Amino acid sequence: MTIADPKPRLIILAGPTGVGKTELALQLAEAFGGEIISADAMQVYRLMDIGTAKPTTQQRSLVKHHLLDVADPDEPFNASLFITQAQPVIEALHQQRKPVFVVGGTGLYIKVLLGGLFAGPQADEALRASYRAALSAHGPAYLHEQLKRKDEQAARRINSHDAIRIIRALEVFEISGQSIVEQHRQHHFGESRYDYLKIGLMLERQPLFDRIGQRTDQMMTGGFVDEVRRLLALGYAASLKPMQSLGYRHVASYLDGLHDLSTTVQAIKRDTRRYAKRQMTWFGSDREMIWFRPDELDAIAKTVASFLSK
Repeated sequence: MTIADPKPRLIILAGPTGVGKTELALQLAEAFGGEIISADAMQVYRLMDIGTAKPTTQQRSLVKHHLLDVADPDEPFNASLFITQAQPVIEALHQQRKPVFVVGGTGLYIKVLLGGLFAGPQADEALRASYRAALSAHGPAYLHEQLKRKDEQAARRINSHDAIRIIRALEVFEISGQSIVEQHRQHHFGESRYDYLKIGLMLERQPLFDRIGQRTDQMMTGGFVDEVRRLLALGYAASLKPMQSLGYRHVASYLDGLHDLSTTVQAIKRDTRRYAKRQMTWFGSDREMIWFRPDELDAIAKTVASFLSK
């Protein structure tokens, strides 16, 4: 990089859970003298280490990481807060001429970092209240059917259980008469304030699923149940959003006596595989992504070097 760089440069390292992003990011950041910004919606939470596959203390001692452990489990955190905290870190690293590696599987965080948040029409609280009442009375599937009749594009993209996004899509359509999908497309998430290289890591489905299974077993032997037990003992209710995330809700149910341990482990593996498939769909649709296997370190390093020397 040179002093004349008009924009900070980011190396985005993305891919499904369990594919090997953490290990590769450490190798690249060490090789290029850079630092890592985590783009993981769960690794922001303190005390939630094992179940989020957070980089270890030893790994963090090798390369400085940012946006880890920045919120308590009962504190809100979202894409807007992610941008607010990530931008000053990027600017500071840019001033120090250090490469910035943005690493994670939360596609929305990466998308809004590169292009900004889509605001859309202002919230209509009365309209939202009516949708919440319908949600309470009939459940999310009912609202999803309403969305399907009004905005089929949005209904195809939004999970039928994602009540928050369903209500927002209904609200946007009611207020503007236009699909939220079209509004996102017109917005294009803005012009990026950064130059960036997107590197995607991908494995064939079965090897990825095997790694997910092995990592789940390692989490369980590494103390995941005790981690969830400590969180509950500290007063972090199982109903909190982070505690309802992948793995944590399963273990909380086990501790509540709803399932045995074997059933719990199998459910974590199954739902992690499903989550990885959703991530693959998200990242797979990104035409800017350059795809590699996680073991192609030399080829990835050459691509990064070329980008940084432009």
